[in-house]
Amino acid sequence: MAEWNHSPDVPIAVSPLWQWPPKPLATLKWYADGWFFLTINMGILVLAGLSYLWLSPTFEQSQTLGFSWVALVYLRNLILISLIAGGLHLWFHTYAMQGQEMKYDPRPFPRKGRMFSFDHQSRDNMFWTLASGATIWSGFEVLFWWLLANGHAPTTTFTAAPVWFVAFFLLIPVWESFYFYWIHRLLHTRMFYRFHALHHRNTDVGPWSGLSMHPVEHLFYFGTVVIHLVLPTHPVHLIFHLMFYAILAVTSHTGFEGLWFRNAKRVHLGNFHHQIHHRYFEVNYGNLDVPWDKLFGSFHDGTAEGKAAMKARLAARKRG
Repeated sequence: MAEWNHSPDVPIAVSPLWQWPPKPLATLKWYADGWFFLTINMGILVLAGLSYLWLSPTFEQSQTLGFSWVALVYLRNLILISLIAGGLHLWFHTYAMQGQEMKYDPRPFPRKGRMFSFDHQSRDNMFWTLASGATIWSGFEVLFWWLLANGHAPTTTFTAAPVWFVAFFLLIPVWESFYFYWIHRLLHTRMFYRFHALHHRNTDVGPWSGLSMHPVEHLFYFGTVVIHLVLPTHPVHLIFHLMFYAILAVTSHTGFEGLWFRNAKRVHLGNFHHQIHHRYFEVNYGNLDVPWDKLFGSFHDGTAEGKAAMKARLAARKRG
C-alpha cells in the first residue's frame, strides 16, 4: 500500500514572512489566502460575530454567574461543534461524497479496536470532543466573560481603539503558532504524554479527531486565552479566539486536503503538515505560520528526504 493516497505539493512551505530575502508580495498573498474570502478563518470570524450578537450574555449579565447565560454559552458551543464536526463526518466518511479524492491516508476510516473508548474510533472521538472538549471550551469562555465584565482583565472597544480591535483578530493565528508549538512539545514529554496519548490514538484522522483529547490536554489547549489577561480585548475577540482553536482543530483533522465539489476544491481544510505528525508523532509539532519546527530540527517537509532526515534524527537520539 502506498504511504499516502493524496500528497499535496512538496516540500511543504512555511510562511514567506520568515524567508530571506524578504518576499512582501508572497507574504501578502499567504495571509490574504488565509483570510479571504471563502476560508475557515473568515467563516470562524463570521460565526464569532453572530454568536456575540445573538447567542451571548451582555456585560451586565456576565458580572454575576447565572445558570441561564452559562447554559447559553455551553449549548451554543456544543451545538456548533456538533454541526461542524458531524456535518464534515457525514460528507467525508458516512456518505463518502468525494470518495478518496484528496484524502491523505489510504487506510479506511474510522477504525475499530480496544485502543478506542467504546471499541470504535468515531464514538471515541465524539465522546471526548463533546463530554470534555465542549465543556472545557465553554468553561474558559464563561470564566473570561466574568473576568472581563468585572474588570479583572483589560478590555477595549472598536470605538476606543479601532486599529487594535481589528489587529487582534489577525494576531490570534500568530499567537496560536507560538502557544500551540510549545504546549504541544510539553505534551510530548514523559510527564504529560500519558494524557496526549489519547489524541494520538488517531494515526489517521477524521473531523471528530481534532478535539478528541484528554481533559488535561483540553485545559492546556484552551488555556491559550491567558493572553486576554495581558492584552486589552473585547468579548467578541474571546469568542473568536476559542472558536478558532476549537473549529480549526476539527477542520484541520478532516483527513482531506479540502472539500471538493463540482470538480474543484471549494474550501481548504486538512493540513498535510499535521497529518504527518499523526503518522510519525515526533515531527511537525507546530504549524506553518511560524517555522518553529525548522528552528528546532523537528520539521518534516513531506519529501522522501524529509522522512530520511527524521529517521536519522530519531536513530541518533536512541544512540545518545
